[in-house]
Amino acid sequence: MDCDDRTPSSSDAIENKTECEAFKSPVCLIVLGMAGSGKTTFVSKLNSYLRQYKRAPYLINLDPACKNMPYTPNIDIRDSVKYKQVMKNYGLGPNGAIVTALNLYTTKFHQLMDLLGKVNVENSHDIAVIDTPGQIEVFTWSASGQILTESLASTFPTVVVYVMDLERSTSPITFMSNMLYACSVLYKTKLPFIVVLNKSDIVDPTYAIEWMHDFEAFCDAVENESSYMSNLTRTMALTLDEFYNELKCVPVSSLTGHNFDEFFKMVDAAADEFQKEYRVEWNKLRKEKLQTEISQLNKKLDDLAVSSGEGEPVPLFTSLSAGREISDIYLAPNADEMSGDSEGEEEPGFNVND
Repeated sequence: MDCDDRTPSSSDAIENKTECEAFKSPVCLIVLGMAGSGKTTFVSKLNSYLRQYKRAPYLINLDPACKNMPYTPNIDIRDSVKYKQVMKNYGLGPNGAIVTALNLYTTKFHQLMDLLGKVNVENSHDIAVIDTPGQIEVFTWSASGQILTESLASTFPTVVVYVMDLERSTSPITFMSNMLYACSVLYKTKLPFIVVLNKSDIVDPTYAIEWMHDFEAFCDAVENESSYMSNLTRTMALTLDEFYNELKCVPVSSLTGHNFDEFFKMVDAAADEFQKEYRVEWNKLRKEKLQTEISQLNKKLDDLAVSSGEGEPVPLFTSLSAGREISDIYLAPNADEMSGDSEGEEEPGFNVND
């Protein structure tokens, strides 16, 4: 039954209203994948495909190091965090700077959630796409990545889209590495999961689908490998047999748009799955987290009440050196300032020791 047709009793009115509002929320697609798998190209084609059907998605770029963006995002981390400035100030390499930039952006993530909430109220977009950094481990195994994922999943229907490069996975050992990473992300995020077999216009995806559903065919392919990893790969393939049974995968081409209609059918099914199975668990986690925070606050108040003497000021936040906030140093007012900073040049008027 459609939400607008429901006539709930007074005891169920609030709960049903909440369910209806959640159903109307934009479905958030977190796009992950190995470096070079074609995530940004996939998001770009996804954007153009949806616009053909007047379903423009809400695009969010979380890759601070991306230089050439083939689409125009609604929210861009590069407008807020000066990636090169982070590298200079901390003396970090590319990966370390990306992690730090994400950490800094997480402190402002409530503003992004507010904007998504506005999208929900206005019902202007039914899909939000989050493009993540090229280095998948930077997002999936960092504290900031976990915070961003949990924040989205606890508020909106959220689906993880894992983009796999068919061209680079023709070797059974490389294929198994991709599948193991996909498996680890699935069990870490605990969200509906879709594997996109990208670049099907270059390589026929039949081999990958066959390896997922036929253990003997994969073992035959491993036999042709002379690497010392062969035995380990064969053992892991048997372990992942159950994982494949529940895995949703679809071959697509981010260049031609082939099979995107099938992908969106899976997205719709995954969104329904989230509402029916995953939302209950996430609501439970939210309540437990809230109870923990309340308990910790009550404990601090009790400790403060029983403390002797006139009392000392309780530091609520750790102060930064020189009395500056993080946002004063690392958050840029606009993208132009960031783009004007070339490699190896210092920002005029900026002094770390100020």
